[in-house]
Amino acid sequence: METTAKKLNVGIIVAAAIAVLGVAIWIYQLANGLGITGMSNGNSWGLYITCFMFFVGLSAGGLIVASSASVFHIAEYKKVALPAVIVSAAAIVVAAMFVLVDLGGIQRVWMLFTSPNFASPLLWDVIIITVYLVIDILYMIWLAKGDDRKVTILGRAALPVAILVHSVTAWIFGLQIAKEGWYTAILAPIFVASALDSGMALLLCALAWLRKKGIFQVEQKLFSNLAGLLCVFIAVDAFFIGCEVLTMAYPGASGAEALAIMTGGATAPFFWIEVACGLVIPFCMLVFAKNRAKTGIVVVASVLVIIGVFCKRAWLLLTSFATFNVAGAITTGTKAAQAGGDGIWATAGSYMPTLPEVGIALGVIAVGFALFLLLSKKFLVK
Repeated sequence: METTAKKLNVGIIVAAAIAVLGVAIWIYQLANGLGITGMSNGNSWGLYITCFMFFVGLSAGGLIVASSASVFHIAEYKKVALPAVIVSAAAIVVAAMFVLVDLGGIQRVWMLFTSPNFASPLLWDVIIITVYLVIDILYMIWLAKGDDRKVTILGRAALPVAILVHSVTAWIFGLQIAKEGWYTAILAPIFVASALDSGMALLLCALAWLRKKGIFQVEQKLFSNLAGLLCVFIAVDAFFIGCEVLTMAYPGASGAEALAIMTGGATAPFFWIEVACGLVIPFCMLVFAKNRAKTGIVVVASVLVIIGVFCKRAWLLLTSFATFNVAGAITTGTKAAQAGGDGIWATAGSYMPTLPEVGIALGVIAVGFALFLLLSKKFLVK
């Protein structure tokens, strides 16, 4: 395993280098403000919050598998509990970091704790993500020590927390009454459903990679069973999306404008990629047992699900910014607008990530990948 450890070290160094570059760009953002991003008064959230939603969901699969093994006494799942929690921990750290880089004044973040607003869903999310991360850390330590009693007790709390963390994230959007595309009662179930399939997809990719590198071995039967569970999650996700679209499309419903943008407007590519890549194609691939027995097919289907769910986060976020909730035009609030001249006013939302945004996002993801490699080296490499 010495060679494997060296390969992991190389990966950690490369990821750390990308992370350092991301930190440098982030410092540049702090010095110059969020004006260097593609965000504006019309689109106050962009790539960072899209990735935040995405990685909160990705963290689901690992903790749910690990906690289910303890709560429901599923012996097979216990075999992959440790790598599952490692994946979960790395993903939730990335999600938390995306919230921080989205803050224009991070130097005031301490005020969340000194003067908390308990009516704010954002504070709820900070609390539940902190609890979630603590659970992941304790899980890793106790699983590594083989302390089954503590793991079982923790699992009873971990499972509802794993569901709640995605529900609270959904409530941040669903309680925004001014946004037509977000204000829906089933947004939390939609978030949880897509978290289940994307999280399970990421776990399957991680297990396949760990097995290929000889770091952690998982039986093909168990791998196939997890792929079958992913297929079920995809079907549930598709059902909730279908319910939402039907509600929006029904004559007289208030979501007609958002639906038109989502299916035939600016965010339509994201919606249809999610439907095809995130739902239809992977379901058709995994619904057959012979395909679930083939690692390559399962990995391809899992990657498609992950891409599809990212597109889902994008259309869900950006569709509601396409039209303003006030009559007439608004000032864009960008640096160009502050300087005067053209582009001061906008009558519709528009957004495109800038290179600094992309660089910071890659840096944050690199931190998560480095953390995954470090934890794998510590807990899985013998």
